[in-house]
Amino acid sequence: MHVLIVLDHPDPGSFSAAAAAAFMTGAKAAGHSTELADLHGEGFDPRWTMADIGADDSTPPPKDVLAEQARIERADALCLVFPLFWWGMPAMTKGWVDRVWTWGWAYDQLDDPEKSLQRSRTGVLLIPAGARSDEMEEEGYTAALETAWTTGTFGYFGFSPRRLELLCGSTGSRPRREALLARCHQIGLNLPDPEG
Repeated sequence: MHVLIVLDHPDPGSFSAAAAAAFMTGAKAAGHSTELADLHGEGFDPRWTMADIGADDSTPPPKDVLAEQARIERADALCLVFPLFWWGMPAMTKGWVDRVWTWGWAYDQLDDPEKSLQRSRTGVLLIPAGARSDEMEEEGYTAALETAWTTGTFGYFGFSPRRLELLCGSTGSRPRREALLARCHQIGLNLPDPEG
């Protein structure tokens, strides 16, 4: 498989970057080819503008959007890596989703509101979080993220299977961080084929 890893963190020395690297190492060890989309390093513009709104059958999307869509079209699996930020996606990831997964390319909601226009791809979200997993479970945050992202947003992307992996305690001790990075490596190593 060809695996696209989309990283959102401004610091190349961040835990998010380390998680993406560990996942990539695992995927390569399994024989997959990989491609990294470092949104900050590449200067992706997350702002949704009139150029995005104006794209239709007669006007193509902006060039940066077309480049990201081409990356996705090459991929059999996608892994998005971004820190949990105010219980949601950071602005860069949200802008990437808003601008790249466009009406008429990713979905149309006319013939089948639940169906993506994209072919089936394996989807993984690796989300570093400072909060403890038991606290997130007790407060209902884990279930809310599963509903919003796994069932909602990324369900429209044709991700099947799809997996949300919260890397809780990523701001903790060195052994804890190393264990989380080992988990990222294993997820890349054992990446399932797309379904459907």
